[in-house]
Amino acid sequence: MADQMKAEELLSAAQLNQLAEEQAMTEAKKAHEKMKLAEQSHRDMREAFMSREIRADGQHRLMTAIKHAIAIGKSEILVVQFPSDLLSDRGRRINNFESDWADTLEGFAKRAYDYYKANLEARGYKIRAQIIDYRGGKPEDVGLYLSW
Repeated sequence: MADQMKAEELLSAAQLNQLAEEQAMTEAKKAHEKMKLAEQSHRDMREAFMSREIRADGQHRLMTAIKHAIAIGKSEILVVQFPSDLLSDRGRRINNFESDWADTLEGFAKRAYDYYKANLEARGYKIRAQIIDYRGGKPEDVGLYLSW
């Protein structure tokens, strides 16, 4: 055993501290890179949501979804789901059931709401917004629901 101890170099406390610092730096770099990737992903998702348009076949797809919902006994469908930070107030008005919640919509959610106002409201459809996910006690995901 003593021979085995001699074969392995005994590290000093300073060397051990250096190894620990190097390990901590490596972990910090990994965490930083992961955070940068997450931030870029969020920016890309936001940009896609803000620029997304209603599809040319959107009305057909909507009617197909509604007919399917009716066939399984439902009277409402989730038409759009998105993070609350894509709202101008991060979901506060929706969370508090304020009547002017639609004023906070931006990007694709705003275009979907405008489509509802122009094409569906006069036909008796209703739209509502709801916070559907909370993380850390804060609104996270928003759903726009269409009912008939």
